[in-house]
Amino acid sequence: MRWKRMSKSRAKKLREKLVREGNRNPELSRSPFSMLDLNTRRTKSKLEKLNQVKHKKQSFGNDDFQTKDCFYLYF
Repeated sequence: MRWKRMSKSRAKKLREKLVREGNRNPELSRSPFSMLDLNTRRTKSKLEKLNQVKHKKQSFGNDDFQTKDCFYLYF
């Protein structure tokens, strides 16, 4: 029975060549933390949720008609 083997990538061949020639294997220089997500995540507090809803429909633009102090009288 013959087993099918996957071919080696060009990068892997280059790494093996470097090792054969006596150079350091680049795989050893990889950081153990390179695949980890180090961002700190947290849920929003109750106050942050309230502020998000509170300011949701506010507009701070200068050209917005709701921010101008004017009114119209129709007769």
